[in-house]
Amino acid sequence: MRATGVSVRLGGREVVSGVDMHVDPGEVVALVGPNGAGKSTLLAALAGDIGYSGEIRIAGRDLTAYKAVELARQRSVLPQKATLSFPFNAGEVIRMGRAPWNGRPESADDEDAVAEAMKWTETSAFDQRPFPALSGGEQARVALARVLAQRTPVLLLDEPTAALDLRHQELVMAAARARAGDGAAVAVVLHDLGLAAAYADRAYVLAAGKVRRSGPPAEVFTEELLSEVYQHRVEVIDHPRTGTPLIVPHRS
Repeated sequence: MRATGVSVRLGGREVVSGVDMHVDPGEVVALVGPNGAGKSTLLAALAGDIGYSGEIRIAGRDLTAYKAVELARQRSVLPQKATLSFPFNAGEVIRMGRAPWNGRPESADDEDAVAEAMKWTETSAFDQRPFPALSGGEQARVALARVLAQRTPVLLLDEPTAALDLRHQELVMAAARARAGDGAAVAVVLHDLGLAAAYADRAYVLAAGKVRRSGPPAEVFTEELLSEVYQHRVEVIDHPRTGTPLIVPHRS
């Protein structure tokens, strides 16, 4: 997936401004930055869910050239909040991820795809439970399982760890890494810079709708840049065992 000069205007205001970025097969790319930086809006543009100017291409083809069902076979999208109009069971929600493959040879993999997605997200026990009766964190895991079950070459995840406890945050990011290991291109919006540093191959730091810097987290997550972008002094410390950057707010 490649975006060139992508801008988005909402309510008469430019929320994303001239962004160039790419996500290659086999890598996890994190979009990070403060509230209002344009991360989720950019992800929605990459998904083709909102209007934009500039160019976005998936598999070398312009995003606007895809029909809806074709696009659903190319990219799967996890929004910030999962909403349902009807009280489906969790298992039914997860199986919705296989809908784009109905009538195609790939549908033979439906049950395997669903079982694998449930395993990664630890949602098998929810199969027959009504989705609205689940806790917020459980709903988030079911929503992610639907995306994983879709088995597309591009995954776009908007704050997939926001409602989760520590264990399930790690499981979610491990699942993202596993999909990348299978050849998928994964873009994920994260607020937790520690998770981004630990799991992303590259990161784009956004502020006021623009990319301030991009590259491997160990290179772009500097105290100077992050303190400026977040308007709060931060400290970047190398983990004593892994060497992964740990980002903590400075506290007096």
